[in-house]
Amino acid sequence: MTGPDGATGVFARRPKRADARRNYEALIAAAREVFAEAGGAASLEEVARRAGVGIGTLYRNFPTRRDLFEALYVEEVRQLSRSAADLTSLPPWDALVGWLRRFVGYAATKRALAEELVHDSELFRTCRTEIYAAGEPLMARAQAAGAVRSDATFDDVIRLLSGLTMAQFPEPEQRDRVLGIALDGLRVPAVR
Repeated sequence: MTGPDGATGVFARRPKRADARRNYEALIAAAREVFAEAGGAASLEEVARRAGVGIGTLYRNFPTRRDLFEALYVEEVRQLSRSAADLTSLPPWDALVGWLRRFVGYAATKRALAEELVHDSELFRTCRTEIYAAGEPLMARAQAAGAVRSDATFDDVIRLLSGLTMAQFPEPEQRDRVLGIALDGLRVPAVR
């Protein structure tokens, strides 16, 4: 099935009727909360309860647990990708750092969700393409402004930050410090 933007599969599942769309969005929001609290093994009944719908409504929208994981993952990627446009009025370095911080926050909180999905699937490839399409222009702009090392690629940066998100930090402040250290290595030093 193809959606209005040419999307297929999970990308085309969003309902068209207003009431059905509200239920769908409530389920996604509830799943985001429940999975963040309890991980991938969270109860689907709890997701339906928090969304204020019956379990039948959940299964009409998401016939399997994996369908719900995929839809939530796609929604998170879309939010991250759209956030790049919010930063374009900032100076190039600030825009890139702002988006990369959002990427790290997204990746750190979605690890359990991503573990439930097949990493070599069309879904993952499509989401990866969307993430790169959002972040690469920010990096290219920062490189053109002389703020970012010219020998670094966006793929290098994503791999570096993805590795950082796999680490367990006892507190968010430590993760932010380590991210700052990584970003310092990306930045072209100011001439003194």
